[in-house]
Amino acid sequence: MTIVWESTLIAILSFLVLYWLLNKYAFGPLFSIMEKRREHVLGEMQEAEKNRAESAKLMEEQKLAIQEARKEAYEIIEQSRATSAKQADDIVRVAKEEASKLKEDALKDIENEKTKAIAALRGEVGGLSVKIASKILEKQVDEKQQEELVDQYLKKVGGKL
Repeated sequence: MTIVWESTLIAILSFLVLYWLLNKYAFGPLFSIMEKRREHVLGEMQEAEKNRAESAKLMEEQKLAIQEARKEAYEIIEQSRATSAKQADDIVRVAKEEASKLKEDALKDIENEKTKAIAALRGEVGGLSVKIASKILEKQVDEKQQEELVDQYLKKVGGKL
């Protein structure tokens, strides 16, 4: 095989001309488009990272807001429990006070009725004792003696009650 120097030289010159033309008209614009694309992809990646960081921050804020809401709900529930317990205690206290007052009123009424009954009984006993004394003595007792007999009898009866 023989090397044809003329064909080789023409091929090398053609390659150099083609390289120069491609470099001037094709590679420059192609590389600039590729560089713009690379910058665009890097920008998009940086934007995505920024969005991811912002999303993580918002997620953390939402978690904190949820925790705060749970804390407030727990406080409201505890406050409601305390309020209901206080109201229940107040209701029990008022009921006890009313029961105590009713009991005191009933005891006063009983004491008043007892006093009235004793007074009525003394009146009847006084009249009966005068009748009994009159029958026993079979004579009319004067007023002063009658009062003394009634008082003695009342003292005896009053001591027994």
